[in-house]
Amino acid sequence: MSRKSSSTNGGEQSAPASTQSSGQPEGGCLYLVATPIGNLEDITLRALRILRESDQIACEDTRHTQKLLTHYEISKPLVSYHEHNEMTRAPELLIALEQGAKIALVSDAGMPLVSDPGYRLVTLCLRHKISVVPVPGPSALLAALAASGLPNQEFLFVGFLPARSGERHRALERLRIEDRTIILYEAPHRVQECVADAVEVLGDRPACLAREVTKLHEEFLRGKLSEVLASLVERPARGEITLLIGPADCAEARNHADSAQSLAARVEELMHQAKLDRKEALKLAAKERGMTRRAAYDQLVSGREQLEPPE
Repeated sequence: MSRKSSSTNGGEQSAPASTQSSGQPEGGCLYLVATPIGNLEDITLRALRILRESDQIACEDTRHTQKLLTHYEISKPLVSYHEHNEMTRAPELLIALEQGAKIALVSDAGMPLVSDPGYRLVTLCLRHKISVVPVPGPSALLAALAASGLPNQEFLFVGFLPARSGERHRALERLRIEDRTIILYEAPHRVQECVADAVEVLGDRPACLAREVTKLHEEFLRGKLSEVLASLVERPARGEITLLIGPADCAEARNHADSAQSLAARVEELMHQAKLDRKEALKLAAKERGMTRRAAYDQLVSGREQLEPPE
């Protein structure tokens, strides 16, 4: 967080060039406006005011956003801004902003830029000294985390895992030593495969699958990953999915690692599957087994493995 510092000349305050005032910006301004993730009542008074005062609204799907605006009797020009046109649309919006326009950027649901387009436009604005103002609100990942029953002091938001099985396995391998709650978004037609892969790679950890959060058919499936998987096999999921995976029990994690293969084989597997160098693979494999890196190195050396000593 940036702080304004007092000047020794007359007590005036100045701020670094990279900061911006939290008051009403002068000239053009890009507002990042959070919109409901389901229930249309989940929108702030400030967000409604910004939408009413904006010169135009950039949105993923103009038809989807129009429903929200119609519900609140807001009439504003809409311009599409999505992953397929942001390369050309971002410069167009920047020109309008440089001419003094107030533009609200919204996604189809939740906070813009969170697994949604917008990063290119924000970086352009910052590069050209255009004010960027967040207008926070609903978030599927935070709503699901709060109701999941999983540890929430620390968490890791991963977004969407790769769609291809091999790449998804490699991504999960890199998460294997995570001792924080992991939060994922997943498409309904892939979530069963994703959970099955998670059981295989991460072990049978506590989990929560949040479906259609804040909507009419909101549902939370809580239990072990294997139990969530069994439920999905019996009744495939529909709608918007947030998958939360809690940290593994230490003993269970160690058993899962020990039962899989030897330390040497695990290091080789991590190098191949997760694309880690040998030192990083050793560090990860050691943590999985509750060992220090030095102890793991000594074990490999005793097995005549060729490895540089840990630093």
